[in-house]
Amino acid sequence: MDMQGIHNFLSTTATELAIKVVAAIAFWVIGRWLIGRVVGLMQAGMNHNKVDPTLTKYLGSIVTIALNIALVLGILGYFGIQTTSFAAMLAGAGVAIGAAWSGLLGNFAAGAFMLVLRPFKVGDFVSIGGITGTVRELGLFGTTIVTPDNVLTVVGNGKIFGDTIQNFSSLPERRVERVAQLAGSVDPLQAIERLRAAVLTIPNISTTMPPEVNLLDINLNGPVISVRPYCHTDHYWAVYFATNEAIVRVCKEAGWPAPMPHAVHLVHTQQA
Repeated sequence: MDMQGIHNFLSTTATELAIKVVAAIAFWVIGRWLIGRVVGLMQAGMNHNKVDPTLTKYLGSIVTIALNIALVLGILGYFGIQTTSFAAMLAGAGVAIGAAWSGLLGNFAAGAFMLVLRPFKVGDFVSIGGITGTVRELGLFGTTIVTPDNVLTVVGNGKIFGDTIQNFSSLPERRVERVAQLAGSVDPLQAIERLRAAVLTIPNISTTMPPEVNLLDINLNGPVISVRPYCHTDHYWAVYFATNEAIVRVCKEAGWPAPMPHAVHLVHTQQA
């Protein structure tokens, strides 16, 4: 056995393999950096031309995936692997994966439709898929929402597209819904005037749509007054809490008693 020949063969092969591995790692690191730069420049150009942020992020995701696939195929080609065969294998695997993961493809298709129909965009305050919050990103398969309690939530695009979509930012103003339960001894007409005057002093309420203060209902506790000011979506919660404070303040200043339920007594009479 020619040990010297085996040693030379192993040394040469190991050296070539090590060089290829190091080169592949270098290609991957540099390639990923270049992909990030290309996608960043593309998105910066789209932002400079005032392209919708939703479309910018969606196209950026597609380009990133496509370039990463091209990078992997290039590295495999460097190692001498036939990329045409690999591409065919990848296509076959894609069909199998697509059949098994049809939900992901449905989410992808739903995301494309939403990008065309535009029911909402990045920055809108929406209620989608049972989640309410601000849209941060419309991804390939899911939409990222930040809820009012600052929780990052991802909702599948298929669920969004197949469910009801509420966009609270599409219209310039939104109505705040509050009610005031009063005692039975309180004059509801006087209460309406007092509450309307108090609501008109709340900051950031609409100047074009006056608040709606009406007698909503009468129950065993007394009259129920609806207090509904309008405001911009950005000021919704501030106006919401200020309306609650205005109701409490008016009741305190007017000296109205707290509403108390009246008990109903049933008297049974025994017939002779």
